Amino acid sequence: MRRSTGFFILFLITFISVIWFSGQADAQTGGLKYTVTVTKFEDKAGWHGQWDIGDGWGLVMTDILNQTGRFIVLGETDMREASMYEQDLASSGRTAQGSVAPVTGQMTPAQILVKGAITNVTNNTSGGFGGVAIGPVTLGAGGSKSEVNVTMYMVESTTGQILASKSVVGKSNSSGGAIGYSGDGWAAGAGSFKKDNVGKAIESAVQQGTDWMISQLPNIPWTGAVVMTRDGKVYINRGMREGVEPGNIFSVGNSEIIRDPGTGEVLEEITSEVGRIEVITSKEKLSICNVISGNKDLIAQGMKVTLP
Repeated sequence: MRRSTGFFILFLITFISVIWFSGQADAQTGGLKYTVTVTKFEDKAGWHGQWDIGDGWGLVMTDILNQTGRFIVLGETDMREASMYEQDLASSGRTAQGSVAPVTGQMTPAQILVKGAITNVTNNTSGGFGGVAIGPVTLGAGGSKSEVNVTMYMVESTTGQILASKSVVGKSNSSGGAIGYSGDGWAAGAGSFKKDNVGKAIESAVQQGTDWMISQLPNIPWTGAVVMTRDGKVYINRGMREGVEPGNIFSVGNSEIIRDPGTGEVLEEITSEVGRIEVITSKEKLSICNVISGNKDLIAQGMKVTLP
């Protein structure tokens, strides 16, 4: 009886935490999206199997981040490097110069870099214990067990500073048991990785890491910029792709960066509000806004757009 009560309390705490973090992020960011790219996670555990565990993590995390709808997920680092190589090759004049040739200056920059290290991998082939699956928490069952320990970081791409860090533990066993985690239900289509017990543990760890990243979004400033003004309307460089919708209200102002005179490090960025705008039309990468407060004649190209 006591064990059942303990399981129920654990489930209740986990369920409430997931709902609360998701609700907080939605309320404070308005569902706006952030650009993110995943770098290869280092295999500090020295694990060797039929597949590269660092590549496996990157594949699963890119897939799950994309499913959440909270991020604009860019290609992994090697994919972006391959894109830059093709752009440089096209620019050299050695390839056919048609309308579909890759060009420079159009790659979407990442605001958040996700990196980290896999610090421990345990893959036991015996043992087990009983249990049951309740909501997002899976308890029990026997069979081979795997555990993956990961330390991950969210890094601000402009400054290279660590925004937040988190250690997660993914667990899985061949019977679908041990203590697993499914959070909001993100599930990777990672093919052969999911057939491997270590791969299942990685997916569990990625699910936890993804929910944690979403909970951190209210702490990360969402920004855009004014691209032009015309006929009293303000055009900004954020649209449906970034989750912008008609009715969204933003603050517009001049941004001043304060730097350390000795090192050049950014110490603070101060934005002086000039006015507020409301989105009336949202296109894929662009939004058209009305000025609802302030002097519209003072709003100019290049001004910073932020949440009020």
